[in-house]
Amino acid sequence: MNQPGKGGSARSGEALGSGGSRVAFFGGSFDPPHLGHLAVARAARAAFALDAVLFAPVGMQPLKPEGSAASFEDRLAMTRLAIAGEPGFEVSLADAPRPADGRKSTPNYTIDTLESLRGSLAPCSRLFCLLGADSFFGLRHWHRAAEIPFAAPLIVASRPGQPLEGLTNALPAGLALEPAQAGESTEAGIEVRAFVLVNESGKRMPFYVLPGLNVGISASEIRAQMQAARVGAAAGADLVPAAVRDYIAEHRLYGS
Repeated sequence: MNQPGKGGSARSGEALGSGGSRVAFFGGSFDPPHLGHLAVARAARAAFALDAVLFAPVGMQPLKPEGSAASFEDRLAMTRLAIAGEPGFEVSLADAPRPADGRKSTPNYTIDTLESLRGSLAPCSRLFCLLGADSFFGLRHWHRAAEIPFAAPLIVASRPGQPLEGLTNALPAGLALEPAQAGESTEAGIEVRAFVLVNESGKRMPFYVLPGLNVGISASEIRAQMQAARVGAAAGADLVPAAVRDYIAEHRLYGS
């Protein structure tokens, strides 16, 4: 299985497919969407020659029964503002709330969303699943976790100095990580580390890590700063796009 070579284009690797649209699903609470989200998406877009990055605010996360701090409508609106003007960045409703009986929503499961998205793309298109490090480290607790990397190859935005052992230990049970033929490359100035995931039946799937991104911004910390007003009403505001900051102030979100 060929992988991107050093100095080449990620589009050229057979493992990354050829022709058709190249799409990355980027799900999350986006509560609020911040500069770290944008940095991860920009790096993935450049390194993997993506035609589209789908920002998909989640309706209901199964592991967060208390729900999000802001409503889905507010998070959707903020995400639209955050990505406005970014080539290839799109808002997706693939993870929108799913009514169960007309009164409440059912949990959104990433495996279901990826399978649905994959079925909606042209046969020659390629779908990836983009994850930040924090999300990846909780992957083993997700619904049908071991199937997710085989529904769409994972691109994990790690942190500088993050040891490989940490990624391996976070894998769902039954999965093993092997080095790829060409384990490291530089694509559009972005460092990419390539591996192969193998499940118990021997199925193999590419697995990619972006190790050089310093995106330690946390949405929960932003909310906490705004609620505590440690630096006045603008606390945490420098960590979100200006349009998102204005929306938060106008709608009085997070105690701003």
